[in-house]
Amino acid sequence: MGQSKRWLKHYPSEIPTSITYDRKPLHAFLEESASRFAKKKALYFMGKEISFEALYEEAKKLAFFMQKKGLNKGDKVAIMLPNCPQAVIGYYATLMAGAVVVQTNPLYKERELEYQLKDSEASFIICLDILLPTVTNVIPKTNITHSIVTGIKDYLPFPKNMVYPFIQKRQYKMVVKVEESEITHSWHRALSASETSYQKVDIDPMEDLALLQYTGGTTGYPKGVMLTHYNLVSNVQMCDAWLYNTKGEEDIVLGVLPFFHVYGMTTVMNNSIMVGSKMVLLPKFDAKEVLKTIDKQKPTLFPGAPTIYIGLLNHPDLSNYDLSSIEACISGSAPLPIEIQEQFEKLTGGKLVEGYGLTETSPVTHANFVWEKRINGSIGVPWPDTECKVVVMETDEEAEIGEIGEIVVKGPQVMKGYWNNQEETDLVLKDGWLFTGDLGYMDEEGYFYVVDRKKDMIIAGGYNIYPREVEEVLYEHEGIQEAVVAGVPDAYRGETVKAYIVLKSGSTLNEEELNRFCRKHLAAYKVPKIYEFRIELPKTAVGKILRRSLVNEEREKRKEEEAEHIQKA
Repeated sequence: MGQSKRWLKHYPSEIPTSITYDRKPLHAFLEESASRFAKKKALYFMGKEISFEALYEEAKKLAFFMQKKGLNKGDKVAIMLPNCPQAVIGYYATLMAGAVVVQTNPLYKERELEYQLKDSEASFIICLDILLPTVTNVIPKTNITHSIVTGIKDYLPFPKNMVYPFIQKRQYKMVVKVEESEITHSWHRALSASETSYQKVDIDPMEDLALLQYTGGTTGYPKGVMLTHYNLVSNVQMCDAWLYNTKGEEDIVLGVLPFFHVYGMTTVMNNSIMVGSKMVLLPKFDAKEVLKTIDKQKPTLFPGAPTIYIGLLNHPDLSNYDLSSIEACISGSAPLPIEIQEQFEKLTGGKLVEGYGLTETSPVTHANFVWEKRINGSIGVPWPDTECKVVVMETDEEAEIGEIGEIVVKGPQVMKGYWNNQEETDLVLKDGWLFTGDLGYMDEEGYFYVVDRKKDMIIAGGYNIYPREVEEVLYEHEGIQEAVVAGVPDAYRGETVKAYIVLKSGSTLNEEELNRFCRKHLAAYKVPKIYEFRIELPKTAVGKILRRSLVNEEREKRKEEEAEHIQKA
């Protein structure tokens, strides 16, 4: 067995090492589930339930409406919604019409929204009513010809739908009235004026795009990742194979990961639609709401991110809720601290394993086995039909076992490229291999480990320091709730290690105590030289801590200090 295939010996007989993927459009999953599970509940949202049949009918109506308004095959539709029924309907309606989804973060400000709409060349946008002022201000600078506006209340049961506008006014200091026009359409008007006989479009799953998913853009402008129907279908079918021991159509999946991020889109939305599971949707992460929802709705599957599990474990009312329905969780988007994994499993009795992937890979490439051998601290092994190796950064030659290099992957889930950006595409796609930008290694057993992003590695006094290693130690301290480590400029060492800390409620941990703790567990050159205690850390919508944001903040602070020093001089 070659070095790059060592992991295959660990595959249980229930998981195939290779799958014959369906060469069909992604939205075929909804059509099939609407036939197989017609009356079964597909969605639960704040008291409202929607069957697979009803979900499909709504999607057909919206597809018909958009086609009637001029949406053609290959056009782009921006969806700017939190997790709600409209996000699912809008997504599948867009695909059914032959168009391409552009997932858009509802938290975007005008500048960010304008850039994404212009870069993607989107012609339609589906947005939340409270976002309409932002969208309206941006539309004249873009190619948008039609906006479809909806509100949370549109799918709330009585009497919640009557009360919600008052809650919205109190929370957001506004209630938006949708003025119908040639370009602005209310959700209900769009669906009530539509038929279900939309025009079916021929799709080439291997070539036609289903999704333009924009990367974070921590360096330079965000890039649109081109994912085909086949990319997304294959990754969903891999996910289903990996979770072979789950209940399929009998499962209840907690949908707190945002669907406008590819991780939640694949592991929650698309996977649930394919297998016929019921999704319980939450429009945002609120620890108490998540605890109440788990206690009442009894979800069995809970894909999430480390900060989500950390938030639940540290909630003061945790003991008041029953989380024992949780059977399996795959954690992604950021490294999963071992302490958090162990605490969550002890609390729920379920399995929590770490996975790995990128927007460019639809997104999952690796995970630990849920019910078989796993290694704490590892991202596990490649999914079916996914090749992986570690290469020496200077030469791109395959690294030795245990040697740190760049992780590169190949498989049916790997993107077509970056939208209108061949130069960036050529930098990361070489002979079908995607160069991830992550540093890691493979052990003798074929399990992979990520030590850090290539750009996040700290070089202090000639030593290479990987933030994740330091963060693992910090998370072992009982007084720490969250921690992130970054390299900051240092006149003597070039860079030095700084730790940003959020303490648990009631903790009185100080810098001196923390320094003593770290020195017991880390070589001297890895111990943070600076500690900063914060109430919270900046995060993405899926809870990934924004290390680069802190680094940039530090650089700006240094520039201001230098400017002030020059002025005084």
